[in-house]
Amino acid sequence: MNIELIQALDDLEKDKGIPKDKLLEGLKAALKSAYDKSGYGPKDNAEIQIDENTGEVRVYSKREVVFEVEEEGEEISLAQAREENPTCEVGDIIKVEVTPSDFGRIAAQTAKQVVIQRIREAEREIVYEEFITQEGEIVTGTVQRCHEGNVIVDLGRTEAVLIPREQIDDEFYEPNDSIKVYIVEVEQTTKGPNVLVSRTHPGLLKRLFEIEVPEIQDGTVEIKSIAREAGGRSKMAVYSTNSDVDPVGSCVGPNGSRVRVVVNELNNEKIDIVEWSDDIKEYVSNALSPAEVIKVAADEEENVAEVIVPDHQLSLAIGKRGQNARLAAKLTGWKIDIKSASQFEEAEVL
Repeated sequence: MNIELIQALDDLEKDKGIPKDKLLEGLKAALKSAYDKSGYGPKDNAEIQIDENTGEVRVYSKREVVFEVEEEGEEISLAQAREENPTCEVGDIIKVEVTPSDFGRIAAQTAKQVVIQRIREAEREIVYEEFITQEGEIVTGTVQRCHEGNVIVDLGRTEAVLIPREQIDDEFYEPNDSIKVYIVEVEQTTKGPNVLVSRTHPGLLKRLFEIEVPEIQDGTVEIKSIAREAGGRSKMAVYSTNSDVDPVGSCVGPNGSRVRVVVNELNNEKIDIVEWSDDIKEYVSNALSPAEVIKVAADEEENVAEVIVPDHQLSLAIGKRGQNARLAAKLTGWKIDIKSASQFEEAEVL
């Protein structure tokens, strides 16, 4: 332990952002533990001091001043104590240097281990702080490998895990593939940050449109709601704060250019973009697009909407395996009961 250690701690503080005082505290704690384990003296009776200028390490033992020593290592005779401090009295607690002759070697080894450990901890903390601020954001990563259904994605400073339920059905991931993922959650662990990412989260669809559509970026167009069945179909309700701006057209883009970018990124997922309305009848009608709607009757107490569609539009309104109706209900937050015009007329007659 010498001036080189102090210089190293100064460099770590400057380059890694690890406070020098924290490194010294950790080093003192580790040296005390090493001293106690080595059996040099009674446990919990030692105090480690490190000269911050020279790096010199000294060990002190706390002793009670007594007339006659009965407990070696815990007591000191008055006569011996007064050699150090002529004013001390029986019952005082004084510190006696007990630095072992070979403690320099132990100190050097311990210092190396502590510094390495603190560097790792600091680097983990830096990476965690970087990614915790990116929760809810899209990042681009590289597929590293697949393991037991999980896809490990390299994000540069750390790896992320794309678990099976966050993967798009029928999407294949090969090593070195570049993919965009949505950061769902970042947790700090003893091994570093655990980053959970998704390709199925509605937030991925939302952020992709925010990137592609300038009107969303400047706040003219707002995304009000998203209902998504990843890899199959999604619905997105949008609203314009400017009556001169078409929210749906803004998201679709010239010749469908903007929505096409998002569709391509999501493995050709179909996306219905509809206009949001605070009139629930109009909103439900829009949500069932591309089906035509004749009439909507809304029960606002039960949040149930009865929808009448032309006979030839019934299957389109319901969708394959009920997908269109299911997504419309999820988008609006209302239960939707769909009937054809003829079914409605029959019910009215009865």
